[in-house]
Amino acid sequence: MSSPHLSHSAVPTCEEYKLKIASYSHLRAMRFAVEQINNSSTLLPGVSLGYEMVDVCYFTNSIHPILYFLANQHSVVPLQNNYTHYQPRVLAVIGPDSSHAAVIVAQVLSLFLMPQISYRAITNELDDHERFPTAFRTTSSMEQQIVAMLLLLKEFRWNWINILYSDDDYGRQNLKLLRARATEICVALQDVIPVPHSSQLLPLELQGKIQAVVSRVIHSTAKVVIVLSLELTLPFFFQEAVRQNVTDLVWIAAEAWAIELALYNITDLWRVGTILGVAAKAFFIPGFDDFRISPAEGANEQASDQTTCNQACDQCLSAARDADHSMRAQGQRIDFNVYSSVYAVAHALHRLLGCNTTGCHKRMVYPWQLVPEVKHVDFSLLDTRINFRQKDDTPNSFEIIQWKWDQPNNPFQKIASYSTKNQKLLFTTQNISWHTPNNTVPVSVCSQQCEYGQRRKPASVSSCCFECVDCEEGTFLNNNDLYNCQPCPADQWSRARSQKCYPRLVKYLKWQEGTAVVLLLFSVLGLIATVVISVTFAIHSHTPVVKSAGGRMCFLMLVSVIIGFINVPMYIGVPTEFKCMCRQTVFSLCFSVCISCITVRSFQIISIFKMAARLPKVYSYWMKYNGQYIFITVILALKVTIIVTNVIIHPPAPVPLALEDNPSIVELQCNKSYKLALLMNSSLDTFLSILCFYFAYVGKELPKNYNEAKYITLCMTCYAVSGIAIFLVMSVYRGVLVTISDAVGVVVNLLGISMGYFGPKCYLIFFHPERNTAAYFQTAIQSYTMRQD
Repeated sequence: MSSPHLSHSAVPTCEEYKLKIASYSHLRAMRFAVEQINNSSTLLPGVSLGYEMVDVCYFTNSIHPILYFLANQHSVVPLQNNYTHYQPRVLAVIGPDSSHAAVIVAQVLSLFLMPQISYRAITNELDDHERFPTAFRTTSSMEQQIVAMLLLLKEFRWNWINILYSDDDYGRQNLKLLRARATEICVALQDVIPVPHSSQLLPLELQGKIQAVVSRVIHSTAKVVIVLSLELTLPFFFQEAVRQNVTDLVWIAAEAWAIELALYNITDLWRVGTILGVAAKAFFIPGFDDFRISPAEGANEQASDQTTCNQACDQCLSAARDADHSMRAQGQRIDFNVYSSVYAVAHALHRLLGCNTTGCHKRMVYPWQLVPEVKHVDFSLLDTRINFRQKDDTPNSFEIIQWKWDQPNNPFQKIASYSTKNQKLLFTTQNISWHTPNNTVPVSVCSQQCEYGQRRKPASVSSCCFECVDCEEGTFLNNNDLYNCQPCPADQWSRARSQKCYPRLVKYLKWQEGTAVVLLLFSVLGLIATVVISVTFAIHSHTPVVKSAGGRMCFLMLVSVIIGFINVPMYIGVPTEFKCMCRQTVFSLCFSVCISCITVRSFQIISIFKMAARLPKVYSYWMKYNGQYIFITVILALKVTIIVTNVIIHPPAPVPLALEDNPSIVELQCNKSYKLALLMNSSLDTFLSILCFYFAYVGKELPKNYNEAKYITLCMTCYAVSGIAIFLVMSVYRGVLVTISDAVGVVVNLLGISMGYFGPKCYLIFFHPERNTAAYFQTAIQSYTMRQD
């Protein structure tokens, strides 16, 4: 509820309030419209409009004049069950000018179904046609005013503001709308301006409150102040602001005081800063300026009926003439609203009376009959369409104005137009006078906007106050979230303070690289050599050299080596899950087959020469039950178990690895835990290689044809050196170098078995066939036996 302005029930004394020149102009606008209509031959021909005007003394007295309008010829408002045939003093009411008073009046007039057209009330309450079925208006709504203000803030990037509102319904309703819609605006200070009981006197208590409000505005860090208040409150406030030397602020005026001449004329008000405002659109009504300052009938007469609050208007005309220049310059804004309101009633009455070009059907007309006709009026007035069909499609919309003190002939300069349909501001001029050095646009933000690639770190509860923190490498700032740096996808990278990520250069062992070509060349040569060895061994399978090398086990080894060589291309090209699976399983399994065959063959030869005589029964069981194949089978079973477990624990799949020294490059590597996977796969092979070294050492004195020590040592040395090299590389590097070292190790180990183990056998077959005979082998065995004895 609004603060009561009276301590007891009494008609207020209008002389306690200063004369509003603008309101006098509205009065003249109504008279001007009535006289034009009465002199028109097309609108209401033969019918003359009459009117009564009452001063509501700002908004302190609204009910008393309305009851006067509703009274009958005997100045009585009778209590009736049905007012269908009740005839009050008037058919329609234009006004009052304030939102608060308009709502009070609408609550009464709606009960009597009397049309009411408000020319300045912007409250959204009047949009409720169920509560107020007879209320209309010729100005935009309060909500549109707030939208225009927010667009103005957005245009100049002001998001840190002070809000002052009057302690009445107008201030509170506008504040509620502003806070509800200002989702991107932060409020540094929100304060209330007390409303005085009179426009001429201000109690000491209210003086102290206003002084405190002005002081808080001075100490606020925001440089933009929105003032949501009726004009009655503000003369005292701005006088105090001038007294306390408030300077260089931007003030945004509500529609209620945006073109108030009484405020404009406050001494030294220009010092407070730049004043912008939301005002009704300016119009030009031909002939009205001269009519306004012409002698007004009854201007020097006292009100004829002292039961109403009619102010003695003996000073109105002279005051209007004194302010004529300013009033002409500010544009006929609210005057047009009044003017169009009168025409709306006239057009409704024209339709109701069934008027044509010659005359009207004169009959008794009741207010309720006029209501539907007002709803359906649709006519053009001064190139403006007048109708009440849509809530926001009102005859007069808003525009943005600036107060100019250096241009007395244009005190309220239009700087932007506002469209209620698309809710946009169209700036018509850039010539705005800011109270800043070099006329730069004032800045009103709690924190300066962060630079590119900087996130906001909240510095207080307000979202407008923050610190700027650089986004780190590998992250970027998404404009949809200004408070968090988002990590780049694995295949992209970013520098510090980036707003987007960039695709990484993907590195892998490509087919055309020299290393890949060399690997392929050696693998192909090794494959050809192994195939040749396999054919040679197949042809000479019955010879002692082949039998001493392992017989049928040689072919198992050779097939494994061939498969190993065929698998080398899996290390080249873009890694895939299939390639990674082959890398992690094929060579490891093939090499385990080979090394297990070498191990069991070395053990067999040592058993023949060393253990057969000492442990004949054990040796007989080994030969009887094919111990070598049981051993190989067990080794293969263990190896398959290790490989399957390894695949489950470390699934083989390509993973991108960013280089620490160059984040723009990513290397593809199979498996994040490549080192652990390789260690698991190599565990059994390492154990077998140690056995091979042991057997090679034990058998170093065997007959020459059966002495495999140096060949096994060569193979195992290749395995040990390559394994150590691979783990050293993996400890220091990642990615492509690990792939290359692994592939080189595979080729070296396969060549070691193919050429180091089988090569010398082929040399004997081809170049020393005389040694590939049973007699030669028997001679070697006899020589060994004789040495042992």
